Parts: sequence; structure tokens; C-alpha cells
Amino acid sequence: MSNAQASAPTSRREQILKEAARLFAERGFHGVGVDEIGAAVGISGPGLYRHFAGKDAMLAELLVGISERLLEGGRMRVAEGGGSPEAVLDALIEGHIDFALDDRPLITLHDRELDRLREADRKRVRRLQREYVELWVEVVRRVHPLPSESRARAAVHAVFGLLNSTPHLGRPGALPGRTEMAELLHRLALGAFGAAAGEPEGGAPAAGESVAAGVPGA
Repeated sequence: MSNAQASAPTSRREQILKEAARLFAERGFHGVGVDEIGAAVGISGPGLYRHFAGKDAMLAELLVGISERLLEGGRMRVAEGGGSPEAVLDALIEGHIDFALDDRPLITLHDRELDRLREADRKRVRRLQREYVELWVEVVRRVHPLPSESRARAAVHAVFGLLNSTPHLGRPGALPGRTEMAELLHRLALGAFGAAAGEPEGGAPAAGESVAAGVPGA
């Protein structure tokens, strides 16, 4: 999620989803009642049923929704990246860092609660995720001479693991500021792709590395 999106006015439905994600991540799906979610947004628990059929529907919309947004955002960055594969890879990394720093509860939810989705929703999430991975694989292979698709795919999954580690890095106040954290994650991601390609440590920086020092809006 970009900073512009984060600052835009939110609907009551979006408010409900945001608070549901926070509470589910903090206390677990079964540890939160509808009344508590309602209280967090200033409406009665039963009033939530005007927006959602129940907690299961909220969880599905959260996990399917973020998978859709990541894929849509990735496609947009590829389309707007111009002729430079390095610039496209930078943009993909920046977009995922925005998600990793701004939507930490959704990362926790995915790790803990994905199996609670009904089968059709779970398969949809997995399909969207595969498409998102393949989007990255194509770009990474244009930037780095990885010997095979499987090696590039493994590198992409490893970088996702790195970027998605943000919920486990300690309390927000114990981390560097957002700009510094975004810069660090960006450099680590670029370094990981370079290492996967067998580039020598301390060699020439990747074409997009100079951009990492000033991630816009980070």
C-alpha cells in the first residue's frame, strides 16, 4: 500500500477491515469477537453484519484483497517502468516494502490464518500469489543472468521472506525510522538478487542501487 493510498479517506468497510486485521493479528482469529471489532470502529457488533456476513468473510476479504492489490500494483509498476529492467525491479521492491512496512498485520494473518479460509478462497489466494511471483521472476531474469527459472523463483521467494519478516523485527519503536528501514530492506533485496546471480561481493552496484538510498515516500 502506498503512502498516498494510506492517507486517502477510508470507507466504513475499510475501517472495519483495518481494525479486524489488527485485532486478528494481535489475538488470533478465534480470540476476537464481532462486538470487539464493532467497538473498535464505533458501531455495534450486529451493525457489522450490514457490511460483512461474519468474521470469516472479513478474513477472506483481507487475505484475498491484499493478494489482488499486490498483483495489481506489481503489474502497474511493470507497465510504467519504461525500458529499464533495473528501474522496474526497483519499483517492484519499493512497492512490496510499502506493503511490508504498512500492512504488517496482514503478513501475520497470512502466516497464521490462511488455512481457515474456505477452499475456494484459499486457492484464489494461492493463484494470485503464483502470478505475483512469476511477475517478479520475469523481471529478475532480465536484470540478473540467473541460469534457470527455478533459481530465479527461489531467489524471489527468499526476498519475499526477507521483506515479509517485518512483523518479527521487534516493536516499531525499536526499529530504525521508516525511511531508514525502507532503504535497508531495499539494499538487502538488491543484494540478495545479486548474490543469487553469483555476483562478487563488493562488486559494482546494481543499476538500481543508487535509487535505494532515497526511496520516494518511504
